[in-house]
Amino acid sequence: MTVPGLIQFDEWQDTYALRVETMRSSAVRDLFAAASRSDIISLSGGMPDITGLPLREVGEVIARAVLEEGVAGLQYGDTTGRLKTKQVVCDLMRDFHVATSPEDVLVTTGAQQALDLIGKTFLNQGDVVITEGPTYLGALQAFSAYQPDIHTVPFDDEGIRTDLLEEELERLGRGGAKFIYTIPNFQNPGGVTMSLARRARLLELARRFDVLVVEDDPYGRLRFEGEPLPCLRSLDDEVVYLGTVSKVFAPGLRTGWVIAPHPILSKLKLVKQGTDLCGSALNQVIVERYFNETDWRTTLTGACERYRRRRDAMLEALAEFFPPEARWTRPEGGLFVWVTLPEYIDTPQMLSVALENGVTFVPGDGCYPAGSGKGRNSMRIAFCYEEPDKIREAVRRLSLVIEERMELCRAFIAAGQLR
Repeated sequence: MTVPGLIQFDEWQDTYALRVETMRSSAVRDLFAAASRSDIISLSGGMPDITGLPLREVGEVIARAVLEEGVAGLQYGDTTGRLKTKQVVCDLMRDFHVATSPEDVLVTTGAQQALDLIGKTFLNQGDVVITEGPTYLGALQAFSAYQPDIHTVPFDDEGIRTDLLEEELERLGRGGAKFIYTIPNFQNPGGVTMSLARRARLLELARRFDVLVVEDDPYGRLRFEGEPLPCLRSLDDEVVYLGTVSKVFAPGLRTGWVIAPHPILSKLKLVKQGTDLCGSALNQVIVERYFNETDWRTTLTGACERYRRRRDAMLEALAEFFPPEARWTRPEGGLFVWVTLPEYIDTPQMLSVALENGVTFVPGDGCYPAGSGKGRNSMRIAFCYEEPDKIREAVRRLSLVIEERMELCRAFIAAGQLR
């Protein structure tokens, strides 16, 4: 019997796999319930703004998907995805100068499933994975289930520090890492974009040290400033590329893809068969028809303009309200800004106070491997969902919490109780 308010004894504790003990809940998912409160302004979740979708057209697309496809959209399908869906992926990738064919594509249940499939396919316990530090917390979740040793390499305004990456690869030796996981465009959580020179250097190092590169690119189309840069896959066809419609159409459809060399795709396909047999055929039909039958580019342009206004509102508010000791990134696209505070500030401890003051954020430690001790003085704040006036108010509220913590810490430092 479950008794409310009491810690429950887990009689199955000794039967769980050891890998479960190393897994931790997503900080973003844990904040969803709090962020849904009417008095909370959320700067935590990276939810794309889909309010500009042409719902009448989308409704017609869905109706045609059911009525014209018939039972095919409601039946099991091929593990690799529908041929027409893969053709849509090929069409989308041409915008990024990637020449590919349906045989190179595996459709997944969102790019998140692709991350899990890659972890399951490549990782044994103790294998080394190299990521940017900080990195996407969902990738850390996906990989950690397979108990790798995740090494993080810092980034700056030009993306991953390839000088430090080279040092890490030299220390590990040729073949010492299973893969490098990177988000080159508007990185989550950092918001930075890898420069062209860094992209070329990363690929050069990967070839020299015989390490696979996994490119996660959910935000590549969300540029609202500056010139586009080539994706890594367009520069090297050995790169494993992950894409998704979540940020350019509808995240609820959970439709993503992997483009990879055929030997890798064949292994991913085997793993996917044991995971879900196949993805939703109906969702894939909807994706096909949306990208083939609507003016989706105009819709996306409108979304990027809203993101630009919100990014501007956030940067202006940070400059106005945040203390001079704070530093932050200035993204040219995407959804996020990364804020770094003085080392004595602990953002995980600060979160509960921020919630009491009506604002949420993602503490930075969740964007590093568990137990690393890194990122505790940092935070990810998202500008994608709230309107500019709310973003300004949220940053103001957050600044008051930060200032209170800084004053408290200064007092402890002055008293010799904190270093």
